[in-house]
Amino acid sequence: MPRRGRARRLTVAALAGGLILAGCTAGPSTRPAVVENDGPAPSGQPTTPRQVPLPGLEEPGASDIAWADCGPETRARLGDRQVPGTLDFSCARITTTLDAPDLPRRGITRMALLKVGTGPIPLAVVNDVDGEPGTLYAARLAARLPEALLRKFHLIGIDRRGTGDSDAVRCIPSEVRATLLGHDPERGVEPALDAARTAGQQCAINLEEEQGALDSWRAAGDLDELRQQLGLDRLSALGHGEGSKVVAIYGARYPDRVGRVVLDGVPDPSADLAAVLDGVAGGAEATLDAFAEDCASRGCPLGADARAAVTSLADQLAGAPLVTDSGVTLGRALSLRAVLTGLAERERWPELADAIAAARGGNGGPLTAFVEPYLLDSDVAAARLDGALATRCNDTSTRLPADQLTRVTGELGTKHPVFGALVAQELTWCSPWPSRREALPEIGGDGAPPMVVVSTATDPVTPEQGTIRAAEQIPSAVRIAWQGAGHGALGSPCVTEAVRAFLADGKVPRDGTLCPA
Repeated sequence: MPRRGRARRLTVAALAGGLILAGCTAGPSTRPAVVENDGPAPSGQPTTPRQVPLPGLEEPGASDIAWADCGPETRARLGDRQVPGTLDFSCARITTTLDAPDLPRRGITRMALLKVGTGPIPLAVVNDVDGEPGTLYAARLAARLPEALLRKFHLIGIDRRGTGDSDAVRCIPSEVRATLLGHDPERGVEPALDAARTAGQQCAINLEEEQGALDSWRAAGDLDELRQQLGLDRLSALGHGEGSKVVAIYGARYPDRVGRVVLDGVPDPSADLAAVLDGVAGGAEATLDAFAEDCASRGCPLGADARAAVTSLADQLAGAPLVTDSGVTLGRALSLRAVLTGLAERERWPELADAIAAARGGNGGPLTAFVEPYLLDSDVAAARLDGALATRCNDTSTRLPADQLTRVTGELGTKHPVFGALVAQELTWCSPWPSRREALPEIGGDGAPPMVVVSTATDPVTPEQGTIRAAEQIPSAVRIAWQGAGHGALGSPCVTEAVRAFLADGKVPRDGTLCPA
């Protein structure tokens, strides 16, 4: 495996001279008081005057970012999941400080950007680190947003450091990725632990000093670099899922540089990763039930009980895995991970149902396609697992020994029979990873303007209770509760209109606004 080059070292002064190219708060165990869109304010919390007003909109100043048309390349990267031909795409790269623990404020790394929309106001878009690269997520998001919003804003999708086209991490051997994602937790934790040790060793060798620089705190610093290179006093931003944590940290680090911010689902900020994954597994099980209801209502090929179809397929593949044309072995665990990935994208549920049915009939290709972006590395795209594992392990201080991993895996597997053990297995990935030397960053702080936090009632990635806990830690959070299912609520007419009114018109929604499914 080729080694990545050691990051170039630059002083801050030299770097500055050469940068060209760029909620309702509620208790954790109960649902919050909610209101209809135009109803009275919730009564469960005392009302306090806002300390910071919502900033006005700001157009960019002088900028050296060199945008170039990238429409054909973007549409090729989007593949079958196309967006309207009326959208135009421009791409650019900027350089930002690596700022590794051993190279404070030194070294450089490149960031990939994509611009879509004709409006004069920039809106930075940050996606989950293990999801679609931010550039592609922004391209697809633009297709779901009202044209009026895209006439007022242009989205700037950002590939997070270490992902997509932003000097993507490539450090885990392919066979190790296959084990990390495809090992059946019913066969014990040791094989996954061994794979995690190998992944950690290879990443330490390949990444060198960059290994510790892949985290959400530094990704928030990248947002401020973007703000500076755009010539803005304040940066408006939209975070999706785990990407919302980056935007929230940005608000806590730079409260006086925050514009209008929307957080569409936020991870549970609790320090106990095992407890967080318990919530994720519960959200996944609930989303599977919602998928089954949708399946039955549509008369999908899985029949009246899609949950039973999923578990039956997993049992079938435990004894007779399928090998796809791409060379991936689809066994029990990988099939469940593919289903979990598909559950996050509500618009792909019909495709997911067809893929599960095909796998039951002996064709594992369509279902494996849901997880291939995490597994397969190519000249065109790095496997998503590498950058995601590095970032997630740097973002947590949880390190458990084998006996505790076994216990937690068993407990979650009993409590959440379909996805519990699979989700708990992710704890093994970071066990051999170097322990974080820095304090975990805060997601909230005083001095920021109102931020809209959107929770989704049934979310397999950022479950509602975790988003509520996150909103409680952001003093200026105003929460909208969407009663739907899937990962993130943008696309829901009610949520989309509330977000449009907030971003474009400066209308802060009532805290606790309820949006029906």
